[in-house]
Amino acid sequence: ALPASLGRGCLGRWLLATRGWAPLGTGTASRSCPGWWHQPPLLPRAARQSIGTQAGGLKAAKPDGNSKDVSVQRALNEETLVSAAQKVKEAGRDFTYFIVVLVGIGVTGGLFYVIFKELFSSSSPNKIYGDALEKCRSHPEIIAVFGDSIKGYGEATRRGRRQHVSHIEYVKDGLKHMRLKFYIEGTESGKQGTVHVEVKENLETGRFDVRYIIVDVETYPRRSVVIEDNR
Repeated sequence: ALPASLGRGCLGRWLLATRGWAPLGTGTASRSCPGWWHQPPLLPRAARQSIGTQAGGLKAAKPDGNSKDVSVQRALNEETLVSAAQKVKEAGRDFTYFIVVLVGIGVTGGLFYVIFKELFSSSSPNKIYGDALEKCRSHPEIIAVFGDSIKGYGEATRRGRRQHVSHIEYVKDGLKHMRLKFYIEGTESGKQGTVHVEVKENLETGRFDVRYIIVDVETYPRRSVVIEDNR
């Protein structure tokens, strides 16, 4: 109900206030209205319900935003774990390759060492055989018996190859000794000889010195040709 004490000016202000409009103006007319302009403007019930609904919708939307952030963070964590596992896998594979390379280098180095020792070391049976064969080829009596183009060969293997040089190693008086036996033949048909070689270790030089090189002629007339004798 409209208060009876309100004047015409206050009536207009009261009607505006009930429709959400704030009271305007100051002065005598405003002061004659009993405190209506100090109250906050009232909103219609439908407007208040609409604002409440929007506020509730905003509050309800927050969990969806948090859920989306959690999903993104979870995906990032899973991607990080997969990336770390991939790096560990690649590191293990690289380490395996590194070990294989090291083993290959070791095996190759060992093979080169064995080849070098067999071909160039003074204590190698092949080196001693090669030196003795060269001395036989240059000896005048051997050339007279066997002819030119003298070649040497070892014991025959199961495959028919005659590249193996028979040798034995032993120690006498604290020094290493080695004995070899191989065969020679030349351009003279039917002529064959057996070469006997013995070497002894020289502690001063670290090499093997020849004790003797003797060739036994296996065809008639049989005899032995001394190539070198340091006994």
